[in-house]
Amino acid sequence: MTATSPSSRAAARPVLLGQNQYGKAENRVVRIVRDGDTHHIKDLNVSVALSGDMEDVHYSGSNANVLTTDTTKNTVFAFAKEHGIESAEQFAIHLARHFVTSQETIHRARIRVEEYTWERIEASDANSKFIGADEVRHSFVRKGQEIRTSQVTYDGEQWEVVSGLKELVVMNSTNSEFWGYLKDRYTTLKEAYDRILATEVSSRWRFNWTDDEQKMPNWEKSYQQVKKHMLQAFAETYSLSLQQTLYQMGARIINNRSEIDEVRFSLPNKHHFLVDLEPFELKNDNEVYYAADRPYGLIEGTVLREGCEARIPVDMTNL
Repeated sequence: MTATSPSSRAAARPVLLGQNQYGKAENRVVRIVRDGDTHHIKDLNVSVALSGDMEDVHYSGSNANVLTTDTTKNTVFAFAKEHGIESAEQFAIHLARHFVTSQETIHRARIRVEEYTWERIEASDANSKFIGADEVRHSFVRKGQEIRTSQVTYDGEQWEVVSGLKELVVMNSTNSEFWGYLKDRYTTLKEAYDRILATEVSSRWRFNWTDDEQKMPNWEKSYQQVKKHMLQAFAETYSLSLQQTLYQMGARIINNRSEIDEVRFSLPNKHHFLVDLEPFELKNDNEVYYAADRPYGLIEGTVLREGCEARIPVDMTNL
């Protein structure tokens, strides 16, 4: 009996295709609604990912089951006209439903949206004699507080809607302490009983909405309320740790927004260290700080409604 070499045994094993998806990423679509002289802007960055019967295109190169990525791009822009953009979530729902229900070979659609907010520039009284104050309703400045995010996934039966925000920088200049922690031979950090607490909030929250049009959340109102509760909890928590603040922010949202079952946070600690001014014979009474950008502590966690399970990935960079 001839022995089979390790290399030939390995070659005989089947090589299988695993999870896969395709689509057109980062379609930048801006929709202007002209209500007379007053204009409104929706500015989105939309990414489409589709999956389904795609074995043949991988194994043999047959494109018979493939809806082109160029078509997905065109659909995004056409839907901005045909359906308008009421909210990022509603727009993503329209797209996801379309891709899954219009093509037999597509079984699942995931739509990710980033929304950039614009704030209207109000006219001054001095300029009214030139253009008319009531006419200046079409000038905007990009609002830089945070980027709003949403992700809608649909497989023909079940929906999952996850909204969120990122790059929301917040700070408490007092009412924060940090002490009583474990210490070993490598510990040099001094306990703090009055410190700056600052972070750049990245957060995602999952809705419990399924497919009931009558119970669909008001996406715009929900976002504003979640952000309000998040910021109020940050401001009103006397913090003994950033973890404690994280939990209070999530709990405030869960307790006040019945449409949300899960909130996940990623909170980098934006450290502020007191500067040693003694070499200059100056006393630093919690007044002058050095803002360090790295390395930084990274605090992450999920807050859940009782009886619900966590579904938002731990690594939110790919969400």
